[in-house]
Amino acid sequence: MNLAARRVRLVLMLRQSGISDTRVLAAIERTPRELFVPPTFHDQAYENTALPIGHGQTISEPVLVALMTQMLDVGPNMKVLEIGTGSGYQTAVLARLCRRVYSIERHRALLEEAEARLTKLRLSNITTLCGDGSLGWPVQAPFQRILAAAAANDVPAPLADQLGEGGILVLPVGRRRGDQRLVRVTRSETGFHTEDLRPAHFVPLIGAAASIGEAGLASAPMAGVRKS
Repeated sequence: MNLAARRVRLVLMLRQSGISDTRVLAAIERTPRELFVPPTFHDQAYENTALPIGHGQTISEPVLVALMTQMLDVGPNMKVLEIGTGSGYQTAVLARLCRRVYSIERHRALLEEAEARLTKLRLSNITTLCGDGSLGWPVQAPFQRILAAAAANDVPAPLADQLGEGGILVLPVGRRRGDQRLVRVTRSETGFHTEDLRPAHFVPLIGAAASIGEAGLASAPMAGVRKS
């Protein structure tokens, strides 16, 4: 089976796993995951598994990328902040769904590799920054959507503060991988509302605000690249 056929098979698997947003599925189908993994893992590019990308980081399994993107509910005119560019795969998926993605990565070598991949795909609505993702990107705030691909101890206050009214933040929280949860934070005119989505297993978020939570978040169960 060639890579194109494997990509179609992956999309079918995502549908069966409960991913129903057709825009998300189309964005994933248009994004060649093999471009974002080392050559030795090309034969596994369309398996539902996380793969190493260097510097102790991984590219998340496709079903998690699809789920987080679907829960973010991205619209075509939105400005999105991504914490943890990594390989650039999630960045590419988001870029096909919104007006502009602002993506922060602390590993310069990873960021440069991701920038090259995104340029190759001719995605011109992405702005990148090498820096501390836990602090967000204040000069570009507010954001309608924020997605973090690394786990903080709690919801970092700077990220919550940079959400615009009606904005959504999706991220994993938890001190240890076995205790992590994927949560969605929505900001309204009266404050913040947090939903617990599912268990998660992510690398830790490292940065000045990674262990500083946002006080007063209400919780409820789930019912070319331009550099700056």
